[in-house]
Amino acid sequence: MDKKDKKDEIILQQLEVIQTLTEHNLRRMGTDFWGAPSAPPKESPTDKGAKTPLSPEPAELPKAPTAARVSGKIQREEEVPPEKLENLQKELDSYIGLAAVKKEVRNLIDLVKVHQLREKNGLPAAELSLHMVFSGSPGTGKTTIARLMARIYHSLGILSKGQLVEVDRSGLVAGYVGQTALKTGKAIERALGGVLFIDEAYALNSSTGNDFGQEAIDTILKAMEDHRDDLVVIAAGYDDLMDRFIHSNPGLESRFNRFLHFDDYSPEELLKIFQMRCQKGCYTLEKEAAGLVQDFLREENQDPESFGNARGVRNVFERILVCQANRLAGLEAVTREDLMKLTAADVLAAQGREASQTESGLET
Repeated sequence: MDKKDKKDEIILQQLEVIQTLTEHNLRRMGTDFWGAPSAPPKESPTDKGAKTPLSPEPAELPKAPTAARVSGKIQREEEVPPEKLENLQKELDSYIGLAAVKKEVRNLIDLVKVHQLREKNGLPAAELSLHMVFSGSPGTGKTTIARLMARIYHSLGILSKGQLVEVDRSGLVAGYVGQTALKTGKAIERALGGVLFIDEAYALNSSTGNDFGQEAIDTILKAMEDHRDDLVVIAAGYDDLMDRFIHSNPGLESRFNRFLHFDDYSPEELLKIFQMRCQKGCYTLEKEAAGLVQDFLREENQDPESFGNARGVRNVFERILVCQANRLAGLEAVTREDLMKLTAADVLAAQGREASQTESGLET
């Protein structure tokens, strides 16, 4: 077998791992539309044939419900029972970083629970506004927390289904008069019973007089009033732009009074995210490589907005996997342990640097 064939074989072996992750991610994407069942699917704690147990993914999301059969009948997606609140709170705690966001979410949960207790006991309770503004750089977990909030609201009985529908300007605004209201209305209809998550919401507010973004805003504001008992809207984007957007319209300002800021991840947190990706993908990071990865991430993260925080970590991870494949293609024989190991040489190659003999693990 020549070097090219061997490299192709290594890549195919890695693709099997990537395919498993992709299938898992597709199941998670389904929760955006249909919510989540009460308990996650059980998975084997060990990989078949593995010598050591493979740790489960932290904060594992349950499978998205499909047409599951219950007592011989098709179960409708909206009939999926809510998850246990304590399980959702544990999932929140398992996320890396987000200390301020976690605190605000816990405060909101407590506020809602007490509000519901006052209502049950016949006491007056001020009307709660559960619509929120998420601000921060890309890749700081805004969509992840929005999805979790939909499930929490479902668990608390505030939302009937708990799905999350994610849109941006292109998913709401059309190019002709009258079509924007219809397009926005369809997005709202899909979100009823759950959360409508509007990414880069400030893009709806254009300074041009013939723009249809205002029509989308007006349609959303009306829906927030008409469906206030079963619809939550979360608007997200950069800090300054979101602040100007919300305060540019009295209707928006009166309905969005909860602001959650998502801080950029620290170098230590970025390394933890990288290590979690290794864990999920059944990779082991050599001790000598960990410090190099942290330096690599710190160098790449000079501008968190362009790097993308957690998204940037994913890109660095994938670049290192390519370099690992190139290294393994030059070996005479490749073991299962070789396929799982990421070395200092792989990290340096991803940076465009050559590893020294010591860093490559070679004897001098």
